[in-house]
Amino acid sequence: MSGETDDRRYPRHPLVGVGAIMLRRDRILMAQRGKEPLKGWWSLPGGALETGESLADGVRREVREETGLEIEPLGVLEIFERILRDQDGTPEYHYVLIDYVCRVTGGTLFPGDDVCAVDWVRRADLPNLQITEGTLGVIEKAFRQRRQYK
Repeated sequence: MSGETDDRRYPRHPLVGVGAIMLRRDRILMAQRGKEPLKGWWSLPGGALETGESLADGVRREVREETGLEIEPLGVLEIFERILRDQDGTPEYHYVLIDYVCRVTGGTLFPGDDVCAVDWVRRADLPNLQITEGTLGVIEKAFRQRRQYK
């Protein structure tokens, strides 16, 4: 998530994050996290919402920063939370994540802020990736409901 600092660890309140689901035929755009938490894991492009930023503007900014692409959010597909606990069971990270189905409108794909790789991954290849918890279910839902967002 862009601008990730230690103040996101052990938060007093859950933080809001946005994610982008971009489908292209049998592929989905995935980003490999370049920083903790979950460094090296694959997930949807996205990150933390900034104070004063709308959800739609936040998902546009995060996708631009992480992938170089310009997008148009078409609608919310899923809302869920990710709580990562430390060895003592204390919540170290707590995000409420809002995932949008989006359409690519421009830009050039390249790995940017906070990611070490971005790729259009074939649906059949997703089980071979180390994917953040809960993300695969959201992706499968997006493929099942893709006609609703045309």
